[in-house]
Amino acid sequence: MAQNTVRQMATPDTEEVRSIIEGLSLPEKMISPKYFYDEAGSRLFDEITRLPEYYPTQTELGIMQQNIDDIAALVGEQASLIEFGSGSSMKTHVLLQNLHSLAAYVPVDISEEHLLASAGALRADYPHIEIIPVVADFTKPFDLPTPAIMPVKNIVYFPGSTIGNFEHEDAKALLEVMYTEAGDGGALLIGVDLQKDVAILERAYNDGAGVTAAFNRNMLTHINREYGSNFDVDAFRHDALYNQDEGRIELRLVAKTAQTVQLGDATIEIDAGEGILTEYSHKYTLEGFKELAASAGFAVERVWTDEDQLFSVQYLVRD
Repeated sequence: MAQNTVRQMATPDTEEVRSIIEGLSLPEKMISPKYFYDEAGSRLFDEITRLPEYYPTQTELGIMQQNIDDIAALVGEQASLIEFGSGSSMKTHVLLQNLHSLAAYVPVDISEEHLLASAGALRADYPHIEIIPVVADFTKPFDLPTPAIMPVKNIVYFPGSTIGNFEHEDAKALLEVMYTEAGDGGALLIGVDLQKDVAILERAYNDGAGVTAAFNRNMLTHINREYGSNFDVDAFRHDALYNQDEGRIELRLVAKTAQTVQLGDATIEIDAGEGILTEYSHKYTLEGFKELAASAGFAVERVWTDEDQLFSVQYLVRD
């Protein structure tokens, strides 16, 4: 197969810098979680998924393995599998091994080096499948490549609990992008983390090895390198707590000492003890996610969960 790669990322510019400055100028400072994912961040997240405290990955993988025949039957033959935020594509192996006569596999990710390494490894494992990585910000519409074999339909795949990282309106907007990319007759296969005991949740985001803390702080290292800021990365501690009222884990970087940060033409003062919000991770009820999906035009056709109902894998069709 031709080793195509599609790049749809603009060169970083002042718009990115302005966006970061805007977030750091809010009453509660924040930085978008998309800045987690440089090469080091992607690698650290892969490490997080293998931690014993982090239940979502292994739970979701178990659900996929136990229900793969049902999933394959719903997907059907000659589909194009489009994975948003593909990362290491670990769970994708289950699909690539079991889906019938895939037209193509299209992994989409913002981290080019990590994406291309993952795509290269998958090409070696699945030489009979055309694999076309797309370097793009999947939160915005992007052009799909044209595979050699014309797909019967598009299946957007969004594993993990990443949909929970978006606030309600942003999650709706992302689902609307997926609705568009799925196209007529297409569908969405998505992982959705469920509400559960708070102790299980907080343990998953405060691992004993400190990998999640390193992942969180790496965001500042990424911004320092790419945009010329001067965050003192070691002067921040990782904080992850569950907000019961909002039904979400909230990740922050909390300044241990006061500091002055230069970013572009802005000077940002950060007080000791002040936090920078870096991520939400919303946990859904099945009914709550059904309502969210419907607001973006999707109907939930099938839901699979583990026996403890920690996590769900859902198959959505365009309504």
